[in-house]
Amino acid sequence: MSWRQKSNGSDPLHDDARPLIHPDDILPVAEEPPGRLGRLRALLLRLRPPSLAARTSLLLICGLGVIQAGGLTIHALDRLDFDRRMMEEKYHTEVATLYRGIVETAPDHRDAELTTLHMPATFHAELTPGPEPDMIDSLMAAPRGGRMGGGHMDWWGGGPGGGPNGGPGRRIGDRDGDRDDRARADHRPDGPDDRPPGPPRGQPHGFGGGPFGENRPPRMGGMPPLPPNLRPLQVMVSPTTRGRRHAIAFLLPDEHRWLTIHYVVPRPSIFRSPTFPIAFILMTVAGGVLILWGVRRLIAPVGTLAAAAEALGRDVNAPPMPEDGPQEVARAAIAFNTMARRIRRFLSDRTLMLTAIGHDLRTPITRLKLRAEFIEDEEMQQRFLADLDELESMVAATLSFGRDAEQREPMSSLNLTILLQTILDEATETRPDLADAIGFTEDPPDVTIHARPVALKRALNNLVMNAVKYGGGARVTLFPPEPGGRNDPDEMVTRLWIEDDGPGLPPEDLERMFDPFVRAEDSRNRETGGTGLGLSISRNIIWGLGGDIKLGNRTPHGLRASVTLVC
Repeated sequence: MSWRQKSNGSDPLHDDARPLIHPDDILPVAEEPPGRLGRLRALLLRLRPPSLAARTSLLLICGLGVIQAGGLTIHALDRLDFDRRMMEEKYHTEVATLYRGIVETAPDHRDAELTTLHMPATFHAELTPGPEPDMIDSLMAAPRGGRMGGGHMDWWGGGPGGGPNGGPGRRIGDRDGDRDDRARADHRPDGPDDRPPGPPRGQPHGFGGGPFGENRPPRMGGMPPLPPNLRPLQVMVSPTTRGRRHAIAFLLPDEHRWLTIHYVVPRPSIFRSPTFPIAFILMTVAGGVLILWGVRRLIAPVGTLAAAAEALGRDVNAPPMPEDGPQEVARAAIAFNTMARRIRRFLSDRTLMLTAIGHDLRTPITRLKLRAEFIEDEEMQQRFLADLDELESMVAATLSFGRDAEQREPMSSLNLTILLQTILDEATETRPDLADAIGFTEDPPDVTIHARPVALKRALNNLVMNAVKYGGGARVTLFPPEPGGRNDPDEMVTRLWIEDDGPGLPPEDLERMFDPFVRAEDSRNRETGGTGLGLSISRNIIWGLGGDIKLGNRTPHGLRASVTLVC
């Protein structure tokens, strides 16, 4: 909620009769509802894990995931490039094998041989009178390093010297070579111009001497070298604009036709190998398990500290924490144990002081009682003795309270159902006139708990006797054990109600009744109001057992004491 000043037309700087800003001039201004960012932040807060171990584990696992993703991305890019090169080599070998199978067949049987060849599913080959219109020469498509457009390579090389037979190779445009070729072409039966233009026989572009064939042995896509008379006269390749679809055309050395091969290179995928996702999953799972184990080991001292604090709340004389482990954990344990010792010393000093005062008051009280016997006024004597009896009762209650604080009764297993039945039977013997109003509301379950028997009996007896004394009866309801709830889901607790039909208490006094020497009865009469220590003693005992107690009014009247005990 924000505020703004109310304007009334006057000038506060020149008005000396009132302050600059008066409280009445401040008006509340409604805050705007949270925007999208605020709603997102609220959603993240709701989804945030509740425990420190879960939050730390989630943070580390997310960081591991980011690092894993980065590393695997780099690995995947390298793997994709490697797979692409391997696919190119594989398909070049397939192309070379297909060409060799056709070129080694007699020209009259090549069509039949082409139909009987077992080609991969992505391959298609045919004999055509010429290359496709958009094909380019392999020399023009070959970049540096021998790579050719469309993913093709420099399929054949010349001999050591670049030529077909190992001698010096002839480049395109060599005048002597051109004259020899034209001379051979003039003596052919079919004339000089029947063949398509191209390089000399045995000297295809990029397949003999020249810039892409120098000093390299003859090869054909990983196949053994071809003899010069089987090498294509010219090679045409598809442009790079076709993507994964490629085509290559070979001009056969002994006829006018071209062997055109179409094939599709599959897109490389990192998931083609089953080991890749398996390795990713195994690394992620192993990293997550290691993180969870490490976080639990690191966060374990926090849980130990919480358990020690809870044990100290139940029993001030609980054993100390182990002061070992990492330096920070050891320092925290030492500080906690020091605090526990100071608390025990403070409680012990307070209890000893209270007990000493109560014990020392007994002597003057006894002396006053003796002197009261000499008072001649009988009525005054009775009043004087009544006040001394009340004072003596308060001192006895104080000593009992101190003894309860210093008691070292061991914990043991006891049947709570039998203990409650014993308390109710004793209350019935004390007030036989209220026997019908004292007992269980229904058949109780059989409940066994771990507690201090004598102390617990005293605490529950105080509650039952208060209900009988101020409410005219005591009705007890015992519930079966159930999980402890949010603090410790594995801990089992049992609940019981002690109810009466009295007038109840004002709501503001329900919690105040647990304070020492506080009574709901204002007459200060010991017979009707007691000393005001019964509920305080009961709560201290129940708290020392790890339980809790609360008071609440019933409808339409009456009081209910709700007790929770750890099984």
